[in-house]
Amino acid sequence: MNGPLEGVTVIDTATLFAGPLAATLLGDLGADVVKVEHPVLGDPARHHGESKDGVGLWWKMLSRNKKAVTLNLGRPDGRDVFLRLVAGADVVIENFRPGTFERWGVSYAELAERNPGIVLARVSGFGRVGPLASRAGYGTLAEAMCGFAAITGEADGPPTLPPFGLADGVAALSLGIGILSALRAREHTGRGQEVDVALIEPLLTLLGPQPTVYDQLGVVQRRLGNRTESTAPRNTYRSRDGVWLAVSASSLPVAERLLRLVGRPDLVEQPWFRSGFERAVHGDELDAAVGGWIAERDADTVIAEFERVDAAIGPVLDIAGIMAHPQYAALGSIATVDDPELGPIKMQNLVVRLSDTPGSIRWSGRPKGADNAEVFTAAGLTQEELGELAAGGVI
Repeated sequence: MNGPLEGVTVIDTATLFAGPLAATLLGDLGADVVKVEHPVLGDPARHHGESKDGVGLWWKMLSRNKKAVTLNLGRPDGRDVFLRLVAGADVVIENFRPGTFERWGVSYAELAERNPGIVLARVSGFGRVGPLASRAGYGTLAEAMCGFAAITGEADGPPTLPPFGLADGVAALSLGIGILSALRAREHTGRGQEVDVALIEPLLTLLGPQPTVYDQLGVVQRRLGNRTESTAPRNTYRSRDGVWLAVSASSLPVAERLLRLVGRPDLVEQPWFRSGFERAVHGDELDAAVGGWIAERDADTVIAEFERVDAAIGPVLDIAGIMAHPQYAALGSIATVDDPELGPIKMQNLVVRLSDTPGSIRWSGRPKGADNAEVFTAAGLTQEELGELAAGGVI
């Protein structure tokens, strides 16, 4: 068995990141994923980021374990072919502007008429109701509007956006959970359902108790750089040999051991030290003590001393450091995949580990339309029909 989702068929019609990444995660766990792209435009993700010899590298990871087909869903004959695919599928993923699937004649009701068990998983920027529902959604806007950017950055600096698809990634994980929940419910009801995720909501959920704090106290969280308002010391510090190190002392015992290590037992004796919130108020003093001690020593010495007293520390790694780090090597976090276009390539491995049905990366992202013949023939189309569809620009 390749993975726990073997036997589940997923049709991924989404573009760019949130919807397609959810499909990737399902494919990693054994689902049979069919990637549907416009015959001419394709998925814009093919051309995002760096490329080698004209081949998009992000695509290789994002579309691994997917069969690539082309189909113009906006054409009536394209709709007919799509409904034939849906008849044998379990999940459809889409992230077009709300109303697009309905305009094409492939609403949930129309899909469920063809296949009552189908799960239609939908991602949009702002959800399917409300004043912004009809607007196009992007992860950048979600990161700005969900509260993330407002608390990210230095206290005297501007709000800061992440340099990667954070909102899309969190939405993908949320959508994956929703899809699996709907499939589980189908075991009892026999029917599929719609799964709806708005980009602005999953990242909001990760921001902690902010809504409750604001509701009860009227407090708006501030930007604090690497610090938090709940505990200290918590920051990045530079060692004598120029290595940035991340330190966390969220629990009182760790904070006590850390301050004794850096030669400041006097701070441990202060009445405010026992409260994480009060330690955060005295963050400048604690940072000066910890940062000053680290700045006088090389990183290897600092890490060894922290480990000796069981205090939490880790180097700030870039991707080169990650690829060379023995812990990632031990976990197998970076996989090597044989790609027919580029040869052996490396990418992130599966995000979860299952002991009995682990799943796998079976192949990397394929060229556009590479699996048209296999997928459409399996759906019952004849060679004559395929030729007519190709001649008409539908596939």
